[in-house]
Amino acid sequence: MAAVADTDQGSGDAPERDYRPSASEPFMGASQQRYFRRKLLAWKDSILQEARGTLVQLQAEPLREPDVTDRASSETDWSIELRTRDRQRKLIAKIDAALRRIDEGEYGYCEVTGEPIALARLEARPVATMTVEAQERHERNERTSREE
Repeated sequence: MAAVADTDQGSGDAPERDYRPSASEPFMGASQQRYFRRKLLAWKDSILQEARGTLVQLQAEPLREPDVTDRASSETDWSIELRTRDRQRKLIAKIDAALRRIDEGEYGYCEVTGEPIALARLEARPVATMTVEAQERHERNERTSREE
């Protein structure tokens, strides 16, 4: 599943900002790889900035609510926030794995079938590792095994 190389060397940034992957170009050629790398890195940076904001807020605002109800409400809010950060930590691991797949020339190909993952799916879920069909089969198998 090696990446198909294209001839686009794209040294300028301006045209690349407007670039959108197209089915009319080689799948996972250099332009598409750069596009998805930038998308993944921007997503990761956004998550890390949110996490830094949460950490600053946690340090600046200790829970010292005098009213028991207010304190319980604040604790619930923080619990939800921390669960969100935990999910985002796991998402960062998936983003890092996707970046490794780009480096290895495996990004954009289904880990089950080896077929290309639709560009629209990668746009919507850049960390996708399976085609929609393979993902649906996987989820059906999981449901079946849970029910047994």
